[in-house]
This record gives sequence, C-alpha cells and structure tokens, in this order.
Amino acid sequence: MNKLIVNNLIDEPLDFKLKRGSRIFFIGIGGISMSGLAELAAAEGYEVAGSDMNAGPRTTHLSASGMKVYKGHDASHIDNFAPDLVVYTAAIPDSNSELIRAKEHNLHTIDRAGFLGWLNRQYKRVINISGTHGKTTTTAMCSLILMQSDQDPTVHLGAELIQFATTVRVGRPAELMISEACEYKRSFLKFFSTTAAILNIDYDHVDCFDSLDDVIDTFAEFSSHVPSDGYLVVPAFDNNVSSMISKTQQLLIDRGVKMPELIWFGDEEDRNEHLRSRPQFNWRNLIYNNGLPEFDMYFNNKFYGHFKLTIPGRHNVANAAAAIACAHFHGADPKAAESALNNFQGAEGRFTHTGTYRGARVIADYAHHPAAAAATLEAAANIEHNHIWVVFQPLTFSRTQKLFKDYVSALKNCELVLLAEIYSDRETVRDYISSADIAAEINKQGGHAEFHQDFASITARLDEVVAKGDMILVLGPENIRSLADQLTGRKDFMQKMD
Repeated sequence: MNKLIVNNLIDEPLDFKLKRGSRIFFIGIGGISMSGLAELAAAEGYEVAGSDMNAGPRTTHLSASGMKVYKGHDASHIDNFAPDLVVYTAAIPDSNSELIRAKEHNLHTIDRAGFLGWLNRQYKRVINISGTHGKTTTTAMCSLILMQSDQDPTVHLGAELIQFATTVRVGRPAELMISEACEYKRSFLKFFSTTAAILNIDYDHVDCFDSLDDVIDTFAEFSSHVPSDGYLVVPAFDNNVSSMISKTQQLLIDRGVKMPELIWFGDEEDRNEHLRSRPQFNWRNLIYNNGLPEFDMYFNNKFYGHFKLTIPGRHNVANAAAAIACAHFHGADPKAAESALNNFQGAEGRFTHTGTYRGARVIADYAHHPAAAAATLEAAANIEHNHIWVVFQPLTFSRTQKLFKDYVSALKNCELVLLAEIYSDRETVRDYISSADIAAEINKQGGHAEFHQDFASITARLDEVVAKGDMILVLGPENIRSLADQLTGRKDFMQKMD
C-alpha cells in the first residue's frame, strides 16, 4: 500500500499509512462523488461513516449498506466514531463543527480531491477523463467497454449508472481504475493518471478561474502530470485543447521530460496545428436515424467498428470516440466496444427519458453550461417532435453573471424557454443576477422566454402549451431535474434501484 499524503488543518504535509480496517469519516457523505468514494472505501475494507445536512436516497442507500450516516453536522459524531481519517468536500467551511473537532483531536484530514487522488495511486493503471463537458458520459462508456472486454475495472462516476445501481463499481483490486477528473478548484491536479483524456475546454467554474487562459493553463498542468509512457487522449477539433497541448509541451520541455503519446480523436477531416493527417481514431459516414448517430470508427486508417448510439447528438459521437480510444489502450477489443456502446442508455441525468407528461416525452439533462445546453438543444432538434418546450435553470450566480451573453445566445432560439431561478449550493451572494435578467434579454432580442418563481408556476405554464407528440427538455442541475421526475411520476434513480 502506498503512503497516503494528507494535510492537517494547518496544511502541513505528513505521511500517514492507511491500514485495512482504518476508520474513515466523510463530511458531506451524501454528495454524488463523496457517496461513491465512501462505497469504494468500504469495499476496500475500511470502516466508513459520515454526515450530511440533507438526508436523501443516497444517504439511505449508504445506511442500508451498513454505514453509519448522521443527519446534520455535530462534533459529537467525530467523538462517537473516532475516525483515523476525515474526508471533507470543498463545500465544507472551516467553521464546520466536525472539522473543528478533528482539529482539536489532531486527526488526519484530506479533501475529497486529495482522497480520490490517493485512491488513484492504489492502482497500476488509471484512466482519468476530464473536460468541461461530457465527463460522466464518456467515463461510463469507457467503463462499459472495458467491462465487456472482461477487464473488470473499478469505476468512479459523477452520476448513477443503471449497470452499477449506484455511482461506482468495485473491480479487481489494484489493477485498473476509471474516474472522472473535474477541474473545479483545480482538484484534478491531485489525481494520478496513466491515461488522461481531455474532451473539450470551455470557460467554466468562473468562481475559481479568472479567464479561459487560466482554464487552459490548468488543463496543461494536468496533462503534464501524465507519465512519458502514458497516453493523452485529445480532440482534434477543439482549438482550446490545441492551445493546451502547446503549453503542455513547453512545460515538459522546461522540466526535461518526454511528452506522453498523443492520441487524437475526431472527424476524419479534423486538423489542427499539431495534427497534419487524420486523427488516429476518427469517425466516418456519420448519419442520424431519428436523431441517433450511426457511424464507422477507424483507427490508424483501418476499420475499427460500426456504431449505432442510442443517445443523440454529435457531441456524443465525440464522447464515444474518446471512450473507445481510452479503452483500446487498456485491453478493449472492437466487438466489445460495439456491443457496449450500441446498448448504452446513458448515465442518469444525461438526456434521460423520465417518462411522459400530457403525451409529451420528458427529457432531463445536466446541461447547465451554455455550450452544453446548445449541444443538447441541437441534439433534441434532430429527434422527431411537434414542439420542444425548454425548462432551464442556471447553476451558480457567478457563472450566470460571467457567461450571461452565452446563456442568452444558447437559449434565444427556443420556441419557448421557462427559466427557474438560479440554483447554487455554494454561493451566498444572490442579489446581483437573476434568471429573470436572462429572460428579459432573450425577449429583447426577439426570443420567447419566461421567468417563473417556482416549480408550480412552471408546471402550470406547461399545462397551457404541452400536447401529445411534444418534447419537454428539463435542463440544469439536480434541483431542476427533479421537476422532470415530478411531471412523470418517476421515482428518484436511487429509490428506483433500491
């Protein structure tokens, strides 16, 4: 077992060997990533407990699996469980009573990203999939391809997957791990990769990145951590990624380190300053059958496989190409890739068909960033429908303010977009921007948008316009996606699986 490098509350590094049977306490255990890490830790033989302000299906699932889960945060939880290690989320403030008690007892602590990075290092091979958009879908695709190829990976996802009945999969110990790698607060710089994928780069997480250049620089640093005998899987069609590659190369030249092998994916016609011929993995003969992509994949100009996706959009063709490339270099075969992807139904909250409402198909999608919303709207437009009614909720006030023009541009051509108020679980300043401002600007530019204060008002408006054969797109964070379940009567995914 490698040494676990953790920080105490004054950020002094220390060595701490985490033995089997050690006790780990997760502050914020109900989070989508934290709950999965808790499951993986328990499967590895550690004693696990945790706390969360909000009880829900995930905390219920963890409790049912034998973990002690406390409702709310209280110092007594640390006293009662007596952990060897405390893991906390980025949303936990220094004033958290459990974190304070950990400091008082001089317990070892580590943030979520640090713990995931430590977990990476327990495996010989690690595929980390990063990018502004598409991480969950691509990680799920890659995992299923490798499972179909009998590689038995351990997986950490940012959403529930029906094949896992949760967000994670426990595979063969110490062999192969696949995980999402999020750039928020530069957390992925703590991870370890033998293969890293960068799907795309856009300006996002404006609360921790000053500019697009800052984002590109951070992805370059992440890429530079891939060892020289590893793989860097990148799109041939993204200019920001091309710029990142140049910066990665310079970083490694300055360090006297060799560049990992670059594996490009994209359309057969894609080129950039680094790539003079076709991408190694390229799709050809792309067509759409009722909005669903069908294409041939080639590897080094040789036919690799024929794919018929059941999830829509050109962006998912790119996600599939990245997943195929990552899986290929870890033992996957083309037939396994075909089988896995041709039957892939998507991860929870990624163009999820939750049912019907008043005869209209209801789709829930996490597309909260303007670029993701635009891609989802384009994909939906290719699917047979009478009218598309869009329900949209931006995520975080700072993102909405910085990307305001992009939100308007992405949504202004909708037949009708119903905007819920901005959702944020990590910001306190709420009075400088509103979804109502987006609606007003869309209408000023000739679009059709309405601001609604609550879900009841949105539902009432849908009742006025929705008819059989229509499509309702509910786009944004988990908060608004719950409306899709309310409309259709579908249970929460975790409740459904339980």
